[in-house]
Amino acid sequence: MNNKAAELDIHELLTRHKLYYDSGRTRSIRDRLVLLARLREVLQSREAEIMAALRQDLNKSELESYSTEIGIVLEEIRHISRRLTRWARPRKVRTALTHIGSKGMIVPEPYGTVLIIAPWNYPFQLAISPLVGAIAAGNTVVLKPSELSPAVSDLLRRILAEVFPEDYVAVVEGGVEVSTELLRHKFDYIFFTGSVNVGRIVMEAAAKQLTPVTLELGGKSPCIVHKDADIALAARRIVFGKFTNAGQTCVAPDYLWVHRDVKEELLQEMGRAVRGFYGEDPISHPDYGRVVSRRHFDRLVMFLQDGQTVLGGRSDVETLKIEPTILDQVTWDMPVMKEEIFGPVFPVLEYEQLDEVIEGVRNHPKPLALYLFSQAESVQKHVIESLSFGGGTINDTLMHLATPYLPFGGVGDSGMGSYHGSESFKTFTHEKSVLIQTTRFDFPFRYPSSKNALRILKKLMK
Repeated sequence: MNNKAAELDIHELLTRHKLYYDSGRTRSIRDRLVLLARLREVLQSREAEIMAALRQDLNKSELESYSTEIGIVLEEIRHISRRLTRWARPRKVRTALTHIGSKGMIVPEPYGTVLIIAPWNYPFQLAISPLVGAIAAGNTVVLKPSELSPAVSDLLRRILAEVFPEDYVAVVEGGVEVSTELLRHKFDYIFFTGSVNVGRIVMEAAAKQLTPVTLELGGKSPCIVHKDADIALAARRIVFGKFTNAGQTCVAPDYLWVHRDVKEELLQEMGRAVRGFYGEDPISHPDYGRVVSRRHFDRLVMFLQDGQTVLGGRSDVETLKIEPTILDQVTWDMPVMKEEIFGPVFPVLEYEQLDEVIEGVRNHPKPLALYLFSQAESVQKHVIESLSFGGGTINDTLMHLATPYLPFGGVGDSGMGSYHGSESFKTFTHEKSVLIQTTRFDFPFRYPSSKNALRILKKLMK
């Protein structure tokens, strides 16, 4: 498809979406609930196909596919569906003394047509989860899956076509040129998940159209292990969080701060956990994930030259697999510490005083996630109050992402806006303020002809 044809097709698609939205067919709460139920039913019936596509694109196991992709989406649909009627109801608010006799209310309304640009690392969950929020809020959706996960992209197109008319939800496939063309058009809201660099491009394009955005980005998310942590438990949970999906997780621990008193013990326990999860030869393990592309693989292999390898370090270009690797003796001036790793390479820093960690994290952009392993409430409180981050977990990794009761999103360079649960509905909803003024009486002091207007207003508005 050439650029001119792409422009014409997208313009025509958006015209149809606007007509569909303006017809009012997305406004019925009952109809939204019916569609969400239908979507859940179809996803459950296609579970084996979804798992097969995830295996093809990223070598995800059935357990990983369900726990990190399918199950989270099904729970999100269930959670939102049970509460949608209440969330979508107009709600009354109090009125000021100056507005006696009037009624104030907030009316939730959809933005209109939403563009969702999804990434490749969790290509099913990070496409469907925001889509659920957008549909629950009453929008039409144009979904752009990643071209780096083609099996899931094709399946998303077929699944969503089974549930929604194309004028309601459309999947637009293609590479960077398609994303670029989409961003040239006027949407009512843009939801983007991906890298910081591409996030800047999306925000710049949105600014030209004055389109509101949510950016779910990333960054170097620290993991801190204090000397009072349960070391064996911490090791298992850190290895789980870091090496799930071969480290290709936006909220994966990016690097490790460990107290010097427990460093050697922790590294030994992490090695034991890796072997317990993936065997003595993780590259040949059938359920250990692969890197998404040769370009990403080559970039990660370069990081293996930094520091001192204390675990793993081997790679296989034929399968695009890199062993779970731990690097000791790293410094901030090494390439592995200068950008988000997004792979199974884990650099280690040690500390003696917790304030060293606080200062080190503060000297870099605010991370999307932070993890702390400590059993002391005073240490937990100090870290939470001292550092800014999108979200995190104490004494575990990743798990804050998996509950619909917590909003998920970044801060600063790691993103803006949030979603999951009620926040998904809020993200894709404009809260319209409405004042219904009384006609039973009028206040003459509001008008310029009133002699005592200023005196009365000063009494009412002090």
